Amino acid sequence: MTAKRPALGRGLAALMGEPPIDGTRTGNLGRHDSPHDPLNFEEGVIGAIAAIPIGLIDANPFQPRRQFDDESLEELCQSIRANGVITPITVRKNGKRYQLISGERRLRASKLAGLQEVPAYIRMANDNESLEMALIENIQREDLNAIDIALSYQALIDACHYNQDELGKRVGKGRSTVTNFLRLLKLPADIQLYLKDNRISMGHARCLAGVEDERKQLSLAETVIEKDLSVRQLEELIRQMSAGKAPAGKNRKTAPELPDWCAQARNALSRKLETPVIVKPGKNGQGNIVIEYASEEVLQKIFQQLNEQR
Repeated sequence: MTAKRPALGRGLAALMGEPPIDGTRTGNLGRHDSPHDPLNFEEGVIGAIAAIPIGLIDANPFQPRRQFDDESLEELCQSIRANGVITPITVRKNGKRYQLISGERRLRASKLAGLQEVPAYIRMANDNESLEMALIENIQREDLNAIDIALSYQALIDACHYNQDELGKRVGKGRSTVTNFLRLLKLPADIQLYLKDNRISMGHARCLAGVEDERKQLSLAETVIEKDLSVRQLEELIRQMSAGKAPAGKNRKTAPELPDWCAQARNALSRKLETPVIVKPGKNGQGNIVIEYASEEVLQKIFQQLNEQR
């Protein structure tokens, strides 16, 4: 049997505090049991596990995961219908309601399964702690998109004022790893979309981040996609360009380089909306902005963020 991969850094359990996992308390809460016990959800006992009505749980605005695979969500839904929610989600008190900290897949699948309540570990947490815990839980999933990880790292830096060394310690990663992810946010939005759509890999993106000219970055990314180049082949192509050799293949029209003010505005929008943004400047100061979204839920969140700026 393959050894279990060690938890990142202090680990989610250490950060959150170990919830009391006791079959006599949680059992299959969220399928049959009622919250009428000493851990009644109305009392909101901090540090307890209780069955909480799903209608009282609000989404985590700091959720780093933007996309959820429908097939795996349906599989989890079927499992919950058969066995209930085995591992409690984690929430924090938010007035008379609760806000999700971690366990969004379990919460979504529980809704699909038609549950009215779910077992939840209630804890105290401020916004920064909620963001941090949601990030740490999700980056332990290997399928989390690299751009989503990078945006989450940047959100942690902005919210908690960590430097890259401090952030690395919090998420159990080396400083170089954190730096490599953050560099992805400096790539043109088109390349960020290629990475999100798995048209290029993290290795390709890291190579492209080392190229200073944005037009060359875009041209190289298109070449990778058109010719299905490996990371090693891309590295060789970049070496040839650095040595002054023309890259093989047909000439292609490249996108004009964005002015600094325009690139800064694009990056700021991308961080604010937590999704790649494409800025296409035109003439006389006019232009277009394209905002990418992965689902209707993400689109609604973008609308909400934009309305808050009024």
